[in-house]
Amino acid sequence: MDNLKELYINLHPAYKWPVDFCAATTVVTWVASLVTSNVSQVDRLWTFLPFIYTAYYALLPLWPQEPLFFLCPHTPRSLGWATAKDFSPRAVLMMSLVFVWMIRLSYNTYRRGLFKLQDEDYRWAVLRTKVPAWLFQIINLTFIAATQNFLLLLLGLPTKIASTIQPHTPLATSDYLLAALALVDLAFEFTADNQQWAYHQYKHAYLAAEKGDETSEVEQYDKKKQWPGAGLDFVPQDAKRGFITRGLWAYSRHPNFLCEQSFWWIITFIPLLSPSPPHLPITNFPTHLIPSFSVISQNFPYMLFPLLSSFAEPLKDVIPALALSALFFSSTLFTESISAGKYPREYKAYQERVGMFSPLRTWEKGVVLMLRGKKAEVEKVVWGTGDKGKKKE
Repeated sequence: MDNLKELYINLHPAYKWPVDFCAATTVVTWVASLVTSNVSQVDRLWTFLPFIYTAYYALLPLWPQEPLFFLCPHTPRSLGWATAKDFSPRAVLMMSLVFVWMIRLSYNTYRRGLFKLQDEDYRWAVLRTKVPAWLFQIINLTFIAATQNFLLLLLGLPTKIASTIQPHTPLATSDYLLAALALVDLAFEFTADNQQWAYHQYKHAYLAAEKGDETSEVEQYDKKKQWPGAGLDFVPQDAKRGFITRGLWAYSRHPNFLCEQSFWWIITFIPLLSPSPPHLPITNFPTHLIPSFSVISQNFPYMLFPLLSSFAEPLKDVIPALALSALFFSSTLFTESISAGKYPREYKAYQERVGMFSPLRTWEKGVVLMLRGKKAEVEKVVWGTGDKGKKKE
């Protein structure tokens, strides 16, 4: 505890308010999960917290120098006049992009009903059945509440670089290009969300009709009522399969997750690819500090920590995106284990044919299956006889 207290006391002033706010949200979401027996409290805040941390750094000149009330955002005097005197155009641009991201995610979360206090992510219910109750509560405190809240804080740190480290100069060409790329990425993510939503509408409508349930309140699927790019021509085999494999989902098993990770990598790159330092680690990696293999082998394991430190230090500015990608990779493995359990034959075929994230892996898998003479067989399970991606006009 003394070490934690000392660490907090010595914390850089730019991190003070975000850390305080993160600690508060961690405690609140954890206590709420215990009171409600529902651990999806962080999920409900996920749509807002990255924007809150990003806006804090982008709007530093707006905040008072001393907190007016508990957890009031403020700009410590020790940050200096250069930081507080005016807004960083780059930080404001990043905040604007994250605001668009927040609107998209909030809309998708709302229509899925996840803002309802009684709703819980189905994956937590599955996890409860796989681990003892005491272990689940440890996971709830350490990962669901603490780790996820800390990760959401990290997503605001790229904006900190632009606001507190870099000079507040006009936007550069790289800023415009990356901002445009971020908007295109969000458009693809929105389309992936909408295609999945449209699929579930079709699936529920078809299965209700198949049961002959005339009292069902399930709305019939109408592709003309879908968002642009989401009105796909689903067939009965799609509903029976249980999960979507058409549209963008024909090229990536999780196109929404791919776009989500890509967006935060773009946000991370905006300050690092600008004319002002710091720059990408690859441009200033201290290779001269890496000892030779013979030195490492002679001093192992004592050289291990210094060696890891020499690699970690240059990568510190990309830690937010790295941490998010690590979370998505591990959580996707768990999500897919659930899907594979529900649809053993179909999901195995989908995994054989389509890459988890990258469309390039989908192309590679197609080539491998063709060389093995199994491509047509696997594709029949994944897509049947329907068109895998196009809409019929």
